[in-house]
This record gives sequence, structure tokens and C-alpha cells, in this order.
Amino acid sequence: EPHPDDAGGIPRALRPIAPLYAYCAVSASNVVATSCQYEALKFVTFPVQTLAKTAKMVPVMLWGSLILMKRYSWQEYAMAVAVTGGCTTFLLSGKSANLATTTTTTTTAEEGFGGAAYGGMLMLGYLGFDGFTSTFQQKLFEGYKMSSHHQVLYVTLFSALFAFASLVSANMLWPALTFVLAYPRCIADILMLSATAVTSQFIIAHTIKRYGALVFAAIMTTRQLVSILLSTLLFGHPLHRDQWLGLGLVFGTLYMKINFNANRNKR
Repeated sequence: EPHPDDAGGIPRALRPIAPLYAYCAVSASNVVATSCQYEALKFVTFPVQTLAKTAKMVPVMLWGSLILMKRYSWQEYAMAVAVTGGCTTFLLSGKSANLATTTTTTTTAEEGFGGAAYGGMLMLGYLGFDGFTSTFQQKLFEGYKMSSHHQVLYVTLFSALFAFASLVSANMLWPALTFVLAYPRCIADILMLSATAVTSQFIIAHTIKRYGALVFAAIMTTRQLVSILLSTLLFGHPLHRDQWLGLGLVFGTLYMKINFNANRNKR
């Protein structure tokens, strides 16, 4: 016999807590941000894209002011700019500078300076929509007291619908199915990628729920730096003096931010 709370055949634990359009907004902004990110790689190099991602904290603070009605102090804005500046200094020094400033030979009209400008606009779109995604996720957590599992469930469902609609509208559904049928061994890879993506979504949602969108942006910004630093150390590439300066600026600022938040919570 169904539980009286399971109206409409949907168990109470699985029912949407927030309006469906709220989950849809998070999913749509995430899809647009991802599309901008991958499309931009056609026009800018990967190191340049990595460099642009270090500015994540600034749009998150702007969205936080608009959506969450938060008021950040000038010290917090200064720390966000300092972290971005430190990452920029690191990436534009030493061998990283050669990668970030290298331009590929252009053979089509869509590439070159105009293509790079378009790629820059796509990266601005990525930063804007990505900042909106995490900030609106925090708004849902604070406004509806939902679990991270619940939010991931509904956001992922909408993302799956968007992906399916994209395949159908682009007439790519049948070619995709044909590819999987022709190469069934790829199913294991698809499942592994899906499991990894879902796991990362749970971690992201939990981080935003527990610590907020700005802390998540700081973590992702630092991750860009740490990944390049580890790569540099593992392959025996010595760090340039300016890169050490950038490292000191980033981690020094993050340490200051931790102390700043601790002192503010004591008041």
C-alpha cells in the first residue's frame, strides 16, 4: 500500500523541493558555460583558457551581490584580484609564457585576431554563466534546505534532457547510437566518464552547500595553479623567479583570507 505522502506515485524524498524552473536554471547555465568553454578552444589555446579561468572569483562575487544580496568588503575584492593576479603572473612567466602566448598558424577566415577576440568573448560567457551556476546553487541550498544529492538529481535530469534535445535538433542522435553499436567497447569508457562526472558533481554540490560559491571558486582557481605546479615539478622544469612570486601572492592571499574569515566569525 502506498504511503499517504507519496502523492502522484512519487516518493516524498524524491519530490522536487524547489520549483522546477530553479533546477532548470542551474542546469541550463551549466550547459551554456560548458558549451562556451569547449567552443572557445577552437579559437584560443588551452593555456590561455586556463589563464582566463583564474578570474572565477570575481564574477562569483558579482553574482553573489545580485542574487544572494551579499555585501563584500573592499578587502575581499582586493583578495580576489590578488589571487587572479598571482595566477596570471605564474602562468605568464617562464615556459608557461611560451605556451600561453604561442599562436597557431591560421588557415581559415574564422581564425586569427578576429577568432581570438571571439574566443575571448566565449571565455567571458563561460565565466559569467559558470559564476551564475554556483551562486544560484548556493541560493537553492540556503532557500530550500535541500540536500546535495537532491539538487544533483534534478539538475542532472534537466541536463540529460538538454543533451537529448541537442542531439535530436542537430540530427546527431542516430549517428551517436550507430557509433556505440559499431564500437561497443566504448560503453565501458562512457560509463567510467559518467561515473567520474557524477562523483565530481556530488563533491561540487557538497562544497557549495557547506562552504559557499566563493570558497568553491577559490578552490577551483587554486586547482588550476596547483595542477600546473605539480606538472612543472614532476617533469623537472625549474620555476622562474616571477613564478615563485605568483605562488607567494596566491597562497599568501588565501592564508590572509582564512584569517580574515576567522576573525570576522569571532566578532
